[in-house]
Amino acid sequence: MSEAYVTVTGNVGTEVSYGETGAGVPMANFRLGCTERRYDRERACWVDGETQWLTVTAWRALAVNLIGSLAKGDPVLVSGRLRVREWGEGEARRTRAEIDARSVGHDLTRGTSAFRWASGARGQPPAGAEPAGAAVRGGVVPGWIADALEARKASVAAPAPGPPDSAPPVRAVTGAQVLVSEGEPEGGGQGSPI
Repeated sequence: MSEAYVTVTGNVGTEVSYGETGAGVPMANFRLGCTERRYDRERACWVDGETQWLTVTAWRALAVNLIGSLAKGDPVLVSGRLRVREWGEGEARRTRAEIDARSVGHDLTRGTSAFRWASGARGQPPAGAEPAGAAVRGGVVPGWIADALEARKASVAAPAPGPPDSAPPVRAVTGAQVLVSEGEPEGGGQGSPI
């Protein structure tokens, strides 16, 4: 059976939530708001259409990198597998669209971004870092993730090279909400915090 892969543009609608499965696999998710813009010929102006809300879930290295890279309101492009979840509440049926993200990036048609390599190979914690999940279960972010957030704050606060007026304004990073999830990533996010 074919799977539906999509690429969606929109804005981060919530803070990125970080958690780990019972096996210590990093996961993160956020809500993505996608609003259609169309030209209204009668009024001769652009108008907003209906906003569609999707839940974006990321695993492993992508999950870790999301918490140090995205903030609420950021314009992003998300590419991944589209899933529509259905469940029942009494006699009512509910559905929710989700994207199991394979890649996420800032939408550079709306601003600039500066790429930084993740510490450790392929976004894994640096050698000697505390085991993933140990501190999360206690309700705090693991040390190596806190270090990554601090490094992002420092790079955001550092003046950009070049003439002072050439640097675009940059938003400060807020902390990540820490959630613990039971279950494995198999099935696209069982036990998803959002």
